Amino acid sequence: MVILEHTSRVKGKYLELLGNYNPHQKEFKVKKDRIEYWVSKGAQVSPTVNNLMVNYKIWDKPKMQSWKPKKKTVGAVSAPDAKAQAGGTEQVKELESQSVSGRATPIV
Repeated sequence: MVILEHTSRVKGKYLELLGNYNPHQKEFKVKKDRIEYWVSKGAQVSPTVNNLMVNYKIWDKPKMQSWKPKKKTVGAVSAPDAKAQAGGTEQVKELESQSVSGRATPIV
């Protein structure tokens, strides 16, 4: 966890190192006093860091939603769309049969 300016790159130079988290060993080390100092100066904590601090009982704030659920996509094709697609393939077959029969008309 680091503190950085909002105009700087995410992986760029940071102002201060505030802690780290190792998810494999479930090890979470933070400088609570420095985080509280920066929050009092107007810094914002990301939802993920906020939830980690709540899980490890570092502060008593409510959890935030750190991800957005994906929108459900409609996989089925409606009846009018299916008819339009079927009609389109018939036209292609008709044009292919005309070109095979020896007509010299360009297909546009």
